Amino acid sequence: MVEQKSTRQGYGKALLELGKNKKVIALCADLNESTQVTHFAQKYPSRFFQCGVAEQNMISMAAGFALEGFIPFASSFGVFLPMRCLDQIRMSVCYNKANVKLVATHCGLSTGADGASHQALEDVAALRSLPGMTIIEPGDYEQAVQATRAIAKHKGPVYLRLHRTKSLPLPKCSFKIGKAQLLQKGTKVTVIGSGPILNEVLNAKLNFKPEIINCHTIKPLDTKTILRSVTKTNKVLVVQDHQVSGGLCSAIAELLSVQHPCKVDFVGVSDTFGESGQPGELWDKYGLSATHISQKILKLCKK
Repeated sequence: MVEQKSTRQGYGKALLELGKNKKVIALCADLNESTQVTHFAQKYPSRFFQCGVAEQNMISMAAGFALEGFIPFASSFGVFLPMRCLDQIRMSVCYNKANVKLVATHCGLSTGADGASHQALEDVAALRSLPGMTIIEPGDYEQAVQATRAIAKHKGPVYLRLHRTKSLPLPKCSFKIGKAQLLQKGTKVTVIGSGPILNEVLNAKLNFKPEIINCHTIKPLDTKTILRSVTKTNKVLVVQDHQVSGGLCSAIAELLSVQHPCKVDFVGVSDTFGESGQPGELWDKYGLSATHISQKILKLCKK
């Protein structure tokens, strides 16, 4: 049986490996276990900084460390990092082009029973407009490991969007920032998604194979891969465990409206907050389950 793991676990594993580099430091806002930084903190205590429930201060500290040549990884929940710290991220990190790695766990409805107060559904929208910000949402555990290693080498601000729920591994592909992955060749429609919700896309029951793209890098988009597929299918469904407004759905819509107008639909949360429940139950209620995705694909193909 294939073991299910979360993307946050992948981050924890890779961060511990990166600790061999004495320039790598980790900061956390009283969520060591939840954000998977515990092992780094135990092995490299002199390079771990527990900032307490003071996320804005944590970001300011991270920016300062970055400007002194360190590679800081600042971790917290997705509901806290972007929204609570937006001013510090904008001015201390992005304005200064500081080499800060913002790592958010517990994103999307997949956070589950913690409910609306802890389900980050607007985080990508809050950060996507900031100049110089790279945004990545790995699809599975292994991709989170690769992404964490990659962002450590990348110069500049990065937002790494991770999830709490465990998921099955996606088809194996190499990882490169800014390079989307073709998970499945197909016809009739292009389905573009990011994060573990891609498992729901792969589980959608259809009598044909749609073309499926793992758009793990939300900013900057891999326009070449996306347009190559869309030029062939002329129908697009975008899927993300996030508000439809402002996230990957908006990014793809902006691209296609200018470079290749075609039939487009979206699967995401539509202008509402989440609630408590198991991830599968919430995906079903809010229209993100494999069943809903297959229905959207079929409807799109009939247009």
